[in-house]
Amino acid sequence: MSYECFDVDVRDGVAHLVMCRPEKRNSMNIAFWQELPEIVRDIDQNAKARVIVISSTGPHFTAGIDLAAFGGNTLNPDDGDERTQAIRKGAAFYEHIQYLQAAFSALEQARQPVLAAIQGGCIGGGVDMASACDLRFATEDAYFLVEETNIGMTADVGTLPRLCYLMPEAIVKEMCLLARPMPARRAQQFGLVSDVFADHETMLEAVMAIAAEMAAKAPLAMRGCKQMIHYARDHSVEDALDYIGIWNASMMSTDEIMEAIGARAQKRAGQFVDLPKIKHQR
Repeated sequence: MSYECFDVDVRDGVAHLVMCRPEKRNSMNIAFWQELPEIVRDIDQNAKARVIVISSTGPHFTAGIDLAAFGGNTLNPDDGDERTQAIRKGAAFYEHIQYLQAAFSALEQARQPVLAAIQGGCIGGGVDMASACDLRFATEDAYFLVEETNIGMTADVGTLPRLCYLMPEAIVKEMCLLARPMPARRAQQFGLVSDVFADHETMLEAVMAIAAEMAAKAPLAMRGCKQMIHYARDHSVEDALDYIGIWNASMMSTDEIMEAIGARAQKRAGQFVDLPKIKHQR
């Protein structure tokens, strides 16, 4: 299937999603918000890959939300008289924000690890998307810009709640209140970025190698690891300890453990069972 905003390549257990509108600085138009969660959920629900990588084309990762695409009456109720529309406006906007949030939450909810490879500007909605990924990698020229306060609004698609789990609160406040670009090296210093590379080609080569290494591990173990980390983030230590005990009691596979140990001892690739397809959409 072809998409307007993405080129998708799936091979050797890795799904590579490439934003492909460099002439528009990969801005997030109306099609983007439909395509991203559709692609990710298809990969997840049909177990098409064990790892997802998101990268981009051109000098910038993304310029963020295409405000022009959401102009005019796009965000307003389209039926009823003037009074009815005025009353419904807030509720309609709230539902629209939930729609945008769900697109990036699909990355967090995917059973597979999601890696972002970022070059140039990662602006506005780009920070929302990157913060929903599991790991972020960047080039030397990359920077992160929470642009919303520069245009008179508060970031509302995921940046604020997620950044507070990824970086110290004071740094998040500095980043968001000042709305200044944060260079990749400083982002790495505070934990937003895992590694920084000299250029786009070098970064992609390294990120795809990391993805391949992850794809070679037991998918059930990888899913459990991601899910437990997210659960621990949102719950007390006591609750998280109990949940991981229940998880392993019900989900841990002795066969996969023995295969992993055997493959390592014999210096061969493990033959692991893929995750099941999801029959009922979440």
